Amino acid sequence: MDRTDTTYFYERFRAVASGILETGFTTFLLLIAVKWFTFGATAKALIAAAGALGFLLGPVVVSRVSEVGWTTAQAASKLMLAASLGFLIISIIENRWLFIGGIILTTTMATAAIPLVTQIYQENYPQTSRGKFFSRTAMIRISSAAVFGLIAGWVLNNHTNDNQLSSYPHWLLGTFASAFIIAAFCFSRIPAKPLTKAKGTHPFRSLRFVKEDKLFRHILICWMLFGVGNLMLFPLRVEYLANAGAYSDDYTLNFDPTPVHIALILVFIPNAVKLVSSPLWGGLFDRMNFFILRVVLNFFFATSLVIFFNSESMTGLIIAAVLFGIANSGGEVAWSLWVTKFAPPKHVADYMSVHVFFNGIRVFLSPFLGFWLIGIISASSLSLFSAGIIFASSLALLSDYPAGEKAKRGSALTEEITD
Repeated sequence: MDRTDTTYFYERFRAVASGILETGFTTFLLLIAVKWFTFGATAKALIAAAGALGFLLGPVVVSRVSEVGWTTAQAASKLMLAASLGFLIISIIENRWLFIGGIILTTTMATAAIPLVTQIYQENYPQTSRGKFFSRTAMIRISSAAVFGLIAGWVLNNHTNDNQLSSYPHWLLGTFASAFIIAAFCFSRIPAKPLTKAKGTHPFRSLRFVKEDKLFRHILICWMLFGVGNLMLFPLRVEYLANAGAYSDDYTLNFDPTPVHIALILVFIPNAVKLVSSPLWGGLFDRMNFFILRVVLNFFFATSLVIFFNSESMTGLIIAAVLFGIANSGGEVAWSLWVTKFAPPKHVADYMSVHVFFNGIRVFLSPFLGFWLIGIISASSLSLFSAGIIFASSLALLSDYPAGEKAKRGSALTEEITD
């Protein structure tokens, strides 16, 4: 098999493991924190923001991997093994502070590998069909997440007494550890190259591209704004459903959600919709002006948030879940691959490390901002405020619309900012 076929083969297996892990990072870890450990707002925000450390270390990881001469796949495999160790420890030992420490370790390892994975896609998938290959594996990951999320939610529901988990879910955390081991094996089999050694020795030297590339800087600023608008409400969806009593003044639902309801709304329905819409977004990414694509996605995100936090019934939550699934499907493609449209080929990992660095800032700050604001204003008002930020930043992004696909760097700028 050639590089593309081999990568696609193992990425399909890794997608199964990634889908299982996705349910943990988006729903079940925070659910355990609420239902079992009954953590306060600060601890829950730390869990929701845990992946930020890995994002912030993205430039350091890329720098270190290029220095030691590992291939991107070898480095990613090692990070996955380290993450599996973290989940293995917290699956065996039941301790509230060890739980938080383990989550921080595992998510740091998982998110730190993202720039390396993007470089693999750049090297092994053709530019004209990169979105297509990504969306195909995404369909497998989505299916895995939807099925596992529903099963796990059902099991947890049968182990819940008086709104609390009756036993610590060792089996669930052990499953996440096993998924990381599978991911590590798949990375070890994927063909990859060592990273190009960049000039300088500073571990954050990749950040120089923010200064040198004006268009890149403009996109990052806009992404920071609409990212904060979206992310500060993301963990509150779990909190809003799992801890309804905390919002008695403005909680409008006419039923008390169970773990099955939560898994259905936050895991199964969005992933089922993502499964259907992922091929569409993959194709649009390969053909459509990137700025228009991103603004359309932002519209779906903002609308889903407003509907979710202003609904009184299961019907409204289902509509919000569908819209979120549509947005998240295209958002994953855009978030994971957009730098391949703008970065010089040999610096895709560097550009992606900068992107995830700033993503780490908003991932860390946004949950704290959200949990703080929800104590001041109603969830309904907060959703409108969030939507306003998303729409305003989308308009700012469109100010560079003419650049669009023309900014793929065929030329002088590519030569200008390479080492």
